[in-house]
Amino acid sequence: MHSKRRLIEQRLKRVLTERIRPSVHARTVPLQVGIWNAPGEPVPVAAGLSAPYRPVQVGHRWGPAWSTSWFKITGRVPEEWAGQRVEAVLDLGFNVTGAGFSAEGLIHRPDGTVLKALNPRNGWVPIADPAQGGEEFTYYIEAAANPALCDSHMPTSLGGLPSWTTGSGHAGDTLYQLLRLDLAVFDTEVWELAQDLDVLGELMHALPEADPRRWQLLQTIDRALDAVDLQSVSASAPAAREVLRPALSAPAAPSAHRISAVGHAHIDTAWLWPLREAVRKVARTLSNVTHLMGDHPDFRFAMSQAQQLAWLKEKRPEVYARVQEKARSGQFLPVGSLWVEPDTNITGGEAFARQLIHGKRFYAEEFGVETQEMWLPDTFGYNAAMPQLMKLAGVRWFLTQKISWNTTNKFPHHTFRWEGIDGTRIFSHFPPVDTYNAELTGAELAHAVSNFQDKGAAGSSLLPFGYGDGGGGPTREMLARAARLNSLEGSPRVVIEPPAEFFTRAEAEYPDAPVWVGELYLEFHRGTLTSQLRTKQGNRRSEHLLREAELWSATAAMRAGVPYPYDALDRLWKTVLLHQFHDILPGSSIAWVHREAEQTYTEVLGELDGIVSSAQRALAGEGERTVVFNSAPHARGGLPALGATVRTTPVHPAVAPVRSGNGFVLDNNLVKIEIDSRGLVTSAIDLTADREALAPGASANLLQLHQDFPNEYDAWDIDEFYRNTVHDLTEADVLRAEPEGVRIVRTFGDSRIEQFLSLREGSRRLDIETEIDWREKEKLLKAAFPLDLRADHSSAEIPFGHVKRPTHTNTSWDAAKFEICAHRYLHVGENDWGAALVNDSTYGHDVTRDVRQDGGTTTTVRLSLLRAPRFPDPDADQGGHRLRYGLVLGADIADAVREGYAFNLPERSVPGAAEVAPLVTTDNESVVIEAVKLADDRSGDLVVRLYEAHGGRARTALTIAAPWDAVTETDLLERPLDGAEPTRPGTPQSTSLHLALRPFEIRTLRIGPRART
Repeated sequence: MHSKRRLIEQRLKRVLTERIRPSVHARTVPLQVGIWNAPGEPVPVAAGLSAPYRPVQVGHRWGPAWSTSWFKITGRVPEEWAGQRVEAVLDLGFNVTGAGFSAEGLIHRPDGTVLKALNPRNGWVPIADPAQGGEEFTYYIEAAANPALCDSHMPTSLGGLPSWTTGSGHAGDTLYQLLRLDLAVFDTEVWELAQDLDVLGELMHALPEADPRRWQLLQTIDRALDAVDLQSVSASAPAAREVLRPALSAPAAPSAHRISAVGHAHIDTAWLWPLREAVRKVARTLSNVTHLMGDHPDFRFAMSQAQQLAWLKEKRPEVYARVQEKARSGQFLPVGSLWVEPDTNITGGEAFARQLIHGKRFYAEEFGVETQEMWLPDTFGYNAAMPQLMKLAGVRWFLTQKISWNTTNKFPHHTFRWEGIDGTRIFSHFPPVDTYNAELTGAELAHAVSNFQDKGAAGSSLLPFGYGDGGGGPTREMLARAARLNSLEGSPRVVIEPPAEFFTRAEAEYPDAPVWVGELYLEFHRGTLTSQLRTKQGNRRSEHLLREAELWSATAAMRAGVPYPYDALDRLWKTVLLHQFHDILPGSSIAWVHREAEQTYTEVLGELDGIVSSAQRALAGEGERTVVFNSAPHARGGLPALGATVRTTPVHPAVAPVRSGNGFVLDNNLVKIEIDSRGLVTSAIDLTADREALAPGASANLLQLHQDFPNEYDAWDIDEFYRNTVHDLTEADVLRAEPEGVRIVRTFGDSRIEQFLSLREGSRRLDIETEIDWREKEKLLKAAFPLDLRADHSSAEIPFGHVKRPTHTNTSWDAAKFEICAHRYLHVGENDWGAALVNDSTYGHDVTRDVRQDGGTTTTVRLSLLRAPRFPDPDADQGGHRLRYGLVLGADIADAVREGYAFNLPERSVPGAAEVAPLVTTDNESVVIEAVKLADDRSGDLVVRLYEAHGGRARTALTIAAPWDAVTETDLLERPLDGAEPTRPGTPQSTSLHLALRPFEIRTLRIGPRART
């Protein structure tokens, strides 16, 4: 028999596109429409409803970038349409991009309540079902003219601040044109026929050509198309559907893969739009979702990011009420357990704990739900402390999809147990559909089945469906697909159900799931460790200032009776957590987002400085001497850890440079640093160990400029070929000795770098303060330290510990880690000697190793200081920057930990006369106190979070410098751990609590103060 496969497939495509789908809304009459352009930023709903509208027609152009226009649509149902389903069909100028990437609209009734939303994939509005002839109606559309920035990766000005912020009103070209404004009869039978053909056609294409089912479907579809009268689709639709019915009734095989589908709408809290637009995206998406739920009681929708629901509660309380109602019915499912979906490479340990604390607490208080999933489909890699943090917050399961973006190695599992640095294991799943924005197409389902790595041992996977990134969510067409795919021969079984039901079943089905140990490194988007330095600096400083604010506020409350600033700290924490979202903190958003973030951080830092200063003044008391406070977890310079003392002179002044030839020497009898005429460090000697740190003939603090033009995502990516071109900055315009160090100035291109190198008495750390006027484009600036040591691995700080990564490239997994993340320190060493680089705002690093001709090994550690990507912010990182980093000689891990904290928590001096004893101390420096605060429930209890930082077992005595009644070990949310019994002092005078910790173990202790008599 001759094959007519291509002919029939082409026929199906054209008939569906040009005849059947248009016939769903074939009977139409035009609507009347008026427009009002809101001035500047979005206005309250009341202003939009009462605005003066002027009439416009189809074809009217509207919408300068980021503006808001309100449309008033009115109409009357024709008498002959009585008893039928009537809808409005609206096209505001939607282009072919995804649901949330161009113009969008939110529809209001005349009383201001929300009906649903409009986007390029969802352009219908329910009017009446059944309609009454002559029925009149009015709706208002708040339309956002958001530019479609994802269509190009070329630099564009549209991502900058809107024109009216500079007083120029709605200047600029219009982006959109009204294309359709019709009232129409919704032909249910034709719509159902379209869904039947869509599902069977998709399945047919997904099946192998040799599969008999494919050919059976082909013939069935051909016969159904014969039954369609192209001049009267509506009348012939029932007959065509009858032809298809047997094919749709054939059940799936008993062994078919089971797909647990759940509605989803990933909404980037900021990205190619500002925060204010994300607020509106949430309202639009959830108005659509809750509207769908009314027509589809089996529909389940999962949503993460408590921050977005908090916005909805504040800005759109009527939509939030609908969400809560659907949550009570079990249709709306809060998931994720986090305040936002944060970047997990750069976010600090305590901040990540607060993401869990504030996220889980919001869901519990607002929805009565104890979330059990960590839902992070789109984050750019996952640190190895996460399993323990999840467990301590009561999270059982982890989900992501992003690792499928790896460019070198395919991750070997889709269902597995993830083991963190402390040994905690969390049951984890990567949806094999390889998207978190699935549409339930035949191709997606076939890929999910064929791609699933754990066949045989497991037979189910999870699939999030719905338009996302810019929001939008599921559509009625997707739900129609799900209903038809519940049991359909040739397809996996699709069951809409909550993620918790999937995870419970999968865990029982696969009890011996394989184990993956360590970080989940994303082999992609490595540039996010460096892009937008100011945003990263704001986060780093905010994290440390929040530590200080809680520590000194708690100390002042317990020692001086100063009211603890609960409300301010709660608000400030949530602001910082918001800006840790995975397209803000990584530096991958438009200019508008980062300019606002910089302003917000300035305000946050100012307020936190005020809180810290106020508490410290209260503690320092009256007097004219100087009280010096140490917020670090280790004693230094005569200052107790977490305490303060009176000090009149600096304990460790900077050493003066000494001229040596054409350069200078810094020597404090512990280390000796030589700087040559080029301003480069040519020798760094550990005098105690009598060891030169630098490789023979090499120079350290060598600034290197690379061409940086990745193949795809500018702000996101660093591609390995950047190393092929390098320009060493060795020319010094200024080399000058000053009383406390050496100053070097370099210029290149249109940029200027000024560095100040200093060394303090009693210190093994060379400090390098850097000021850069950065004017480069598509360049990467690194600082190199070639060390004379053979390091098999580097040890990089991550939240609550460190992770070891090979310095070699034995395997493709090792080679792919050519850019790595470290927080405050990165350490390399041999068995008896090592060195560390510490920093105040750098996250991107690379470590390479080479064997020299003399047989020695050079291990080169480099910090990534600045990038200059052009998309999505063409002016990313341009302008002035200040940053600091330091080289610590003769350092082991303990030194690296200590110096990393000290570098980021400078001493603070306040006039006064009082010594301030720490509230709590440990007698083992490997046990680091990370947080000291008052309990969130405002009981007055003291909460202390500590962890083992060196990677070994540790015993310590925790000394509590206040009368205490009981100490209870808690989870992150300050609730007693299961089975935890309070520890009570053996005597009224007891001050110590003895603890034993496993490597990298995190402990949270709640200390109940003894009631005063």
